[in-house]
Amino acid sequence: MGQPSAAASNAVIYVTYVVFLITGTAIAWKFRNQSKGEFLSGNRTQSGQESPSSHGRRVARTQEFPALSLSLQPHPPHSFAHNTHRSLALKLQWQLTRNPPLRSLPPGPQLHRLCTDLPSPALGSGILFAYPELATITGVQGVMVYALSSSLPLLVFAFLGPIIRRKTPEGFVLTAWTRQRYGTAAMLYLSFMTLVTLFLYMVAELSAVGQVVNALTSLDGLPVMIVQCVVTTIYTSLGGFRISFVTDNIQGAMVVCLIVIVGITMGVKTDIDTSLIESSGLLKPTLLGWQLLYILPVCILTNDFFLSGFWLRTFASKTDRDLRVGVSVAVAVILCILTLVGVTGLVAAWSGALPLDQVAESGSVAFFLLLQRMPAWVVGIVLVMVCTLSTAAFDSLQSAMVSSASNDLFRNRLNIWWIRAAVVLVIAPTIVIALKAPSVLQIYLISDLVSASVIPVLVLGLSDRFYWWRGFDVVAGGLGGILTVFLFGLVYYDDGDAAKAGNLLIISEGLYAEDWSVFGAFVAAPVGSFLWGFAALGCRLAFQYVAARRSGRRFDALDRPAAEAPDAADGAPRFVDRDEYEATSDVEVVKPAGKFF
Repeated sequence: MGQPSAAASNAVIYVTYVVFLITGTAIAWKFRNQSKGEFLSGNRTQSGQESPSSHGRRVARTQEFPALSLSLQPHPPHSFAHNTHRSLALKLQWQLTRNPPLRSLPPGPQLHRLCTDLPSPALGSGILFAYPELATITGVQGVMVYALSSSLPLLVFAFLGPIIRRKTPEGFVLTAWTRQRYGTAAMLYLSFMTLVTLFLYMVAELSAVGQVVNALTSLDGLPVMIVQCVVTTIYTSLGGFRISFVTDNIQGAMVVCLIVIVGITMGVKTDIDTSLIESSGLLKPTLLGWQLLYILPVCILTNDFFLSGFWLRTFASKTDRDLRVGVSVAVAVILCILTLVGVTGLVAAWSGALPLDQVAESGSVAFFLLLQRMPAWVVGIVLVMVCTLSTAAFDSLQSAMVSSASNDLFRNRLNIWWIRAAVVLVIAPTIVIALKAPSVLQIYLISDLVSASVIPVLVLGLSDRFYWWRGFDVVAGGLGGILTVFLFGLVYYDDGDAAKAGNLLIISEGLYAEDWSVFGAFVAAPVGSFLWGFAALGCRLAFQYVAARRSGRRFDALDRPAAEAPDAADGAPRFVDRDEYEATSDVEVVKPAGKFF
C-alpha cells in the first residue's frame, strides 16, 4: 500500500484543519457586525438572478466596500454546461452578508448558489462508507436505488418549500411552521426529534472521519475527531450559520476533485478480474435490492425534513424560482457523485481488493481497501479532501443545531452564547458514541426510522383539507409509529422476544438481515403513525364532543378556521423583505401558536 508515513499523515491532516480554522475565523471576522437573526439564518439572501433593484444596491455597496467588490462588467452569455462547471469549480465569490446583503452573482444567467449549498448536509465523509458498503451488499441495483433515493427527495424542498415559506415567511426552520400550525407542544416535540437527528448525523460524521484516518494511516482517529470539533466550534461560534455557505462551496469543490482524482487513478492502477464479476452476483437483483425500492425513498424523503440545514437553505433562497433552480441542479450533482462513490464498492469486489468472503465484515471500508492499491500521494490528497468534507458537513450540523435550539426551545430570547455552550457540551457525548459506533450506515438507518414515524402525520397539515388535524394527533401518531415498530418485532419473531424487537428499533443487524424484518419495520413506522394518529383524532373528538355537551357549549372542533386576511391589496401572499424583516424583529415575528388539542 502507498501509505503515507505517520509524520506525513499528521502534517496533512492538521495543516488542513489549521487552514480551515484560519479561513473560517477570517470569514467570521467579516460577519462580526451581523445581527442575531443573521447569525441564526440567511433568509432570502441567496439568489442566482440579477434584479434591477438589487443591482443598484450592489453597486452602492461595492463602492462603499471596494475590497469586497465583484466585477460589474457584463459577461457574455454562458451555456448551461458552462454555468454548471463554474458552480462546481467553485470560483469563490465573496458576498457581503450585512444588511442589505449582496444578493446576486455577476449579471447574466447564473445558476443559483444553492446548487452548491444544498448538497452540503448530504455529502459528508460518511458517503465514503455507506454507499460503497451498500454496493457490496446489493450490487448495481442497490447503487442506483440508493443514489436516486438520496437525490430525488431533495425535490420536496422545491415543491413544499414555497408553501411553507408562504405560510411562515418569517421563519427559517420547519418547526416555525409547526408551531404556527400545531401549537407549541407539537413544535417542542418536533424540535426534540430534529435535535436527535442532528445529533445522530454528528455522530455519523465523526465516526466516519475517525474510521477514514484509521483506515488510511493507521493513526488513532480520536485526536482528529477532537481537533475537528474544536475547529468548527470556534469559527461557527464567531460567524454563525452564514459561514456554512462558504464552507459548503469549498466542500463542493473538494467532492468534485475527489471524484476526478480517485476516478482517474483507479482507472489507471486498478485491474478488474472478470472472473469475479459473475461469481460476485453483484449484477443480479436481490431480495434486499427490491426491498430498498421502498425502504430508501421512505427513509431519505422523511429524514430530509429533519435536517435543519436543508430548511435554513430553503428559507435563504431569495425567490421560489431560485429555490427550484438550486434544488434541481443539486439533485443532478448529488445523483452523479453518489453513483460514482457507490461504484467504488463494486470495483473493490471485482478487483479483489475486497475478498468476496469478507463482504459482511469489511464492506463498509471497500472504498479504502481500493485506495490501498493507490500511490501514497493519492492517499494524501484523499486525506485532505476527507477532512475538508467532514469539517464542512460538521459545521453545517453545528450551525443547524444552534439555530434549531435557539428558535425552538428558547424563542430566540436566550443569549446566543448560552446556546453555543450547550452545543459544545453535546459534542462530548457525540465523540464518545462515535468511537463505539458500529456502522455509519446503521446510524443513518436509526434516524431514518424515527423520521419515517414522525413526518408522514406531520405533513398532512400542509393541506387545507385537513384543517381538523391538530398537534395532539401528530404527536400521538409519531410516537405510535415508533411503538408500532416494536410491536411488529414482537409479532414477527416467533418467540415474541422483546430484546429482538427492541434491537429492531436500532436496526442492530443493519441491512444484512436476510429476512423481512427491516422492510417490515419501515412499513410499520409510517402505517402505524397514521393508525395511531387517526385513533388519537377519534379520541380527541369524542372527548371534545362530550365536554361540549356537558358544558352546554357548541361542538366546534370540526369548524373550519377563519381564513387569514391577505397581506397585500391583490390578495397575494406577502413575503417579508429582508430590510423590513430586520426592522421589525431581530430574529422572528412571533405569530400566535396553532391549536394543539
